[in-house]
Amino acid sequence: MASMIAVNLEPDRLRVGSRGSINRMVEKVQQEKYTSQYAGNDVFEDNRSRNTSNAAQTGSTLLEQGQSAVDDARVSSTSALPSAPICRQFWKAGNYSDAHGSRVNLQSGKTYLHVHPMFLHSNATSHTWAFGAIAELLDNAIDEIQNGATFVMVDKISNPRDGSSALLIQDDGGGMDPEAIRRCISFGFSDKKSSEAIGQYGNGFKTSSMRLGADVIVFTRHMEERSATQSIGLLSYSFLMRMGHDRIIVPMVDYEFNTDIGKFGISRRHTNESFQANLSLLLQWSPYSSETELLKQFDDVGLHGTKVVIYNLWYNDDGNLELDFNKDPQDICIEGDTRKVESLPAWRTVKEQHIANRLHYSLRAYMSILYLRIPETFCIKLRGQVVMPHNLADDLKFPEYILYKPQAGGLREVNVITTIGFVKDAPHVNIHGFNIYHKNRLIKPFMQAVNLTNTRSRGVVGILEANYIQPTHSKQDFERTSIFQKLEVRLKEMAWEYWDYHCGLIGYHVTKKVRAVSSPSDPPAMSNRTFPTVGTEQAASPGLGVKRKEHSNSVTPDAVRKLPRLGEGVAVTSASSSSRHISQQQQNAVAVLMQDNQKLKADLFEYEMRKEELNLQVIKLTRELEEENAEYDRLMAELTLLDDMKLENQRVNIVM
Repeated sequence: MASMIAVNLEPDRLRVGSRGSINRMVEKVQQEKYTSQYAGNDVFEDNRSRNTSNAAQTGSTLLEQGQSAVDDARVSSTSALPSAPICRQFWKAGNYSDAHGSRVNLQSGKTYLHVHPMFLHSNATSHTWAFGAIAELLDNAIDEIQNGATFVMVDKISNPRDGSSALLIQDDGGGMDPEAIRRCISFGFSDKKSSEAIGQYGNGFKTSSMRLGADVIVFTRHMEERSATQSIGLLSYSFLMRMGHDRIIVPMVDYEFNTDIGKFGISRRHTNESFQANLSLLLQWSPYSSETELLKQFDDVGLHGTKVVIYNLWYNDDGNLELDFNKDPQDICIEGDTRKVESLPAWRTVKEQHIANRLHYSLRAYMSILYLRIPETFCIKLRGQVVMPHNLADDLKFPEYILYKPQAGGLREVNVITTIGFVKDAPHVNIHGFNIYHKNRLIKPFMQAVNLTNTRSRGVVGILEANYIQPTHSKQDFERTSIFQKLEVRLKEMAWEYWDYHCGLIGYHVTKKVRAVSSPSDPPAMSNRTFPTVGTEQAASPGLGVKRKEHSNSVTPDAVRKLPRLGEGVAVTSASSSSRHISQQQQNAVAVLMQDNQKLKADLFEYEMRKEELNLQVIKLTRELEEENAEYDRLMAELTLLDDMKLENQRVNIVM
């Protein structure tokens, strides 16, 4: 096992003495540019091992005092560059050799596990889809809504060194302090304590950024009550590969706001030599060749926020950029992934343009359905244009709501409501499947629970939020647990059940009719399982969308079939009467119920959004109150000073 020296990074933060000081600091940030006189930082090394039992017990990184970062950086900078350039195709970029690189010998006699640079690439292979990697970076911004974030933007920028395309992801959340950015770029840490947070493994930034490009640089600014910091960190697979390192090294510099001079200056946490070593690596391997250019990237960050720039983007097997920025100036596409579908000529374009197909190659389409709910105070921007949220339930006709109560040992009681219906263009468009969300985030779009061997379930689409099952690390699938497998079985039954009783609404022959009486000799339709009540005309009252949540789950399949379905006749008293057709009056009643459903859904969504909006307003007002208190303290200090000057002038006049 390889050995290494880790660097101890102990913070020595600059503290501001009063609220008035931080208020003056805010004014300076808004009005002045930043100083170019800085001191030091250390080369941060990610040496956490996933197999280190001690780290698993303590939950902390193994950082000990050792060889100085300056010496380590000098070893790296003097290593000979390999003659072969780094491969720009992601799936072929894993051929890594550290034979010509530098290794640091132990001086303290201590041995630690560390992460090899090869892990950056192998870890990123969990993302087979580039948009899935972008979604993980968006998740970080969405989780910052609780810290006051109002936007996240995704855009293309140019690498100032060579003019190549780079990917920009920026938000105005709380930003990261020096310790937080180190936890972000290292492995196995997660600050997501909220049960509503999407991320939880502390691994998403590394996997997603390395999946999109070989290198990423992070600019972040963070404010606390008595201090303000800004940090720059570089995670570069190109640097590690070309230098042949046998461990991950992350150049990083930090700055603190100095209230004495009213500008950002060097952080007190490190020496000037280590700072210069880190800065030298940043300038050599980042897109920015001077410290002035680096600091200029904070100009549009504001008082707090984070900017991520991913460059040296990966190419596909055809030698083209995997992300296509040219096809649509308001979109980012996956090059060559436009899907051609089989359909009648009259409907082919409709199906190709359906969001179920476009989401695979259009980032704008994918982002529009990525989150189930977004507060009105927050927006997602793609290439300068706001992404309008798309509610998949609005695309359904003849919708119903099915309550599912999963049963599993040790699982607390949960209710999962599935909205199910026919896609608007059914049966002409063969699109079907379930869109499964987890904690507001889309994990499985249009998951095909049913393999279509005939027309059964054609056009049936469902939407549900299942927070009780666990997504995989890539957040593009769920762990194949028994609980998830039970959900798959239930979704298949839902699709078949809905089709069997509603296919007549889209022109197919209804194969199953309502049975009013179930004789003892009739076999159960689906074993002896119990199923949740399906929302129907008689099962619903004027409070249709709410009342269905209150029904018992212990309803047998035969009992379900005694209830009339949307598009079928009313309850009957004999098996022979089940063949009656829908009367005009019944069709009108169905239409009224469907309108009531839509209205109740809209009201519920409005109430939820209003609740989130009010919570954000509370946070905003709290911050404004703190700012007003700071202003009050400043004015009181000035008033006291004026009083003192007035008294002094009076004394002078008396003496004279």
